[in-house]
Amino acid sequence: MRTAVVGGGVVGLSVGIELLDAGEAVTLIDDDGAAGNSAQAASWGNAGHIAVEQVEPLASMEMVRALPGRLFLRGGPLAFPPAAMAAWMPFGLRLLAASAPSRFRKGCAALRPLMDGAMPAWVALAERIGAPDLLRQDGHFVLWSDPRKAQAGKAAWESADTGPARVEAASPAEREALGKLGVFPVAGAVRFSGSGQIADLTALRDALRAAFAARGGMIVGARAVVRQAGGKVAVEGVEADRVVISAGVRSRGIMEALGHKAPMIAERGYHIRADAAGWPEDMPPVVFEERSMIVTRYRDCLQAASFVELGTVDAPADPRKWERLEQHVAELGLPVSGPFRRWMGCRPTLPDYLPAIGRSAKADNLYYAFGHQHLGLTLAPITGKLVAAMMAGEQPAVPLESFDIRRFG
Repeated sequence: MRTAVVGGGVVGLSVGIELLDAGEAVTLIDDDGAAGNSAQAASWGNAGHIAVEQVEPLASMEMVRALPGRLFLRGGPLAFPPAAMAAWMPFGLRLLAASAPSRFRKGCAALRPLMDGAMPAWVALAERIGAPDLLRQDGHFVLWSDPRKAQAGKAAWESADTGPARVEAASPAEREALGKLGVFPVAGAVRFSGSGQIADLTALRDALRAAFAARGGMIVGARAVVRQAGGKVAVEGVEADRVVISAGVRSRGIMEALGHKAPMIAERGYHIRADAAGWPEDMPPVVFEERSMIVTRYRDCLQAASFVELGTVDAPADPRKWERLEQHVAELGLPVSGPFRRWMGCRPTLPDYLPAIGRSAKADNLYYAFGHQHLGLTLAPITGKLVAAMMAGEQPAVPLESFDIRRFG
């Protein structure tokens, strides 16, 4: 079988490698450009966190109640750009509906088995692409500087369902190490085990593409043109029997042109990077909960990331987001200084905060895997396995009914 995979992010590459290992001929169509491209997919600019603890969808009544206090204008991470109202208003109404307790419980039940299999799938994929050193399974920290918020936050995490991850109070030695990262007080901190990170996202991209090519896969550097005729789809200029849409936030336009409803929004995140010389090499990712910021040490840089900006794909970046990240870094006294390298990317997010994984009912050779929101890096390898099993006519290890795009009509 000849398969075209549209999209070369971490999900698309994982799908492609699984299909190649299953004996298929695979062509990947990807217009992402070089790894350093500031307009690249969120796959290569995210927090690097393998977040297996996030077993509850963000679409919840708890999130809705917390929304006013998390607005950007009040110092929080959530932004609704006025120019993008036509995008975020209908998305927000769908999100409210998806946050109903009954739908939230169904979302938790659907997401949990994905998260249970996420880390084992990452271990297997890292070995198969010859890059086990890129996967770190050292967990992560969440800390607070305000005693009252620390008490409430610690209690909330310790009582939460964190799936395959485990959470416990940070030890005195760990709190001391965290306190040495800057000039902020550590009123409380928890340590997660079972979660992890990628040591270097650019190296991961290179390793995945090299493994794809070594297996005989072909990469076409262009934007895919997908057309439908006679109950089947085809990618212009590519000979393929089957097509997988895995193009991140741009999957919406492709799927809607093929007759599907895919009410996805560009959930834009921001990061800044600088030299990592002053940050311990063995320090796992650190979440500064009161600032909604995660700091990750990569091999050659330190990254601070934040923000949930519900907007459109091609709108200009908002410099205020980078400036606030730089302000956070300065106020915390983190051992890093400018000039900072700035980046903005779009998470592909559906209103119920569940991915879309399945086979089209409108074209029998069309498959899809997109909409992984904050969990694209976390769920990429297991998504690849599920798609390969589905396309082989096998029963996937995780039920896929909840991820069918037809749930949106």
